[in-house]
Amino acid sequence: MYSSYGKLCTALYDFTKPTGYSIDGDMEYYESRLKNVKGKVLEAGVGSGRVLLPFLAKGMVIEGIDNSEEMLAACRDKAKALHVTPTLYNADLSDFSLGETYEAVIVPSGTFCLIEDAKGALQSFYNHLTVGGKVVIDLLLPIDFVQGEITTDYFEMTPTTGISLESKLVEIDWVAQRTITYLKYEQWQDGVLQEAELQKFTLYWYGVREFMYMLEEVGFTDITVSTDYTFGKQPTATSSLLTFEAIKK
Repeated sequence: MYSSYGKLCTALYDFTKPTGYSIDGDMEYYESRLKNVKGKVLEAGVGSGRVLLPFLAKGMVIEGIDNSEEMLAACRDKAKALHVTPTLYNADLSDFSLGETYEAVIVPSGTFCLIEDAKGALQSFYNHLTVGGKVVIDLLLPIDFVQGEITTDYFEMTPTTGISLESKLVEIDWVAQRTITYLKYEQWQDGVLQEAELQKFTLYWYGVREFMYMLEEVGFTDITVSTDYTFGKQPTATSSLLTFEAIKK
């Protein structure tokens, strides 16, 4: 019944968040946290290459993994314009084996919150890191989510075509620590509906101590948590985005 990061979702993501677009400063922050990394970097949840492609064009040795072939296809297409050839893997982020090792694994902009098996993902990241390598992971907190809220936005792609997006937050489960939102994408041409996609969008969240324990349980050490893309800035009760960094020893 539901699509998973299909054609319309990918097209709208690329339109609203094009290659190199910085979400609240995440591009600059991740570049600064990777400046001393000399080996390979893996971006988990690479999507259509918003982060990876500019870093690759700057000479960073970075590869990407995602479970959406639609997103990866878009990434390959956009790479041609930048004259780069990314190494991309289509696999489940919670359980993958690439036969490669990396000096850093990054998960920007809350993508980690889409993964149902968080422990499995952290273990996979750990297994692919070199000794001394690090993970840098963004997490979202639903501090301003409102159950039942419906929003509709319209995006004019060309003078005759566009995509509308209806978002309905149907569930906030405080015990399971997840939100469920239905996203309805509709493509229009000259006022006539051409195509539609319905996506069930589930986000998971974690408390600070809870996620630190999960990292420690997998084997990570030297854990730091930051907010507002300022390294070492401690989160407060109003923080909606946290960034964890941890080392494999």
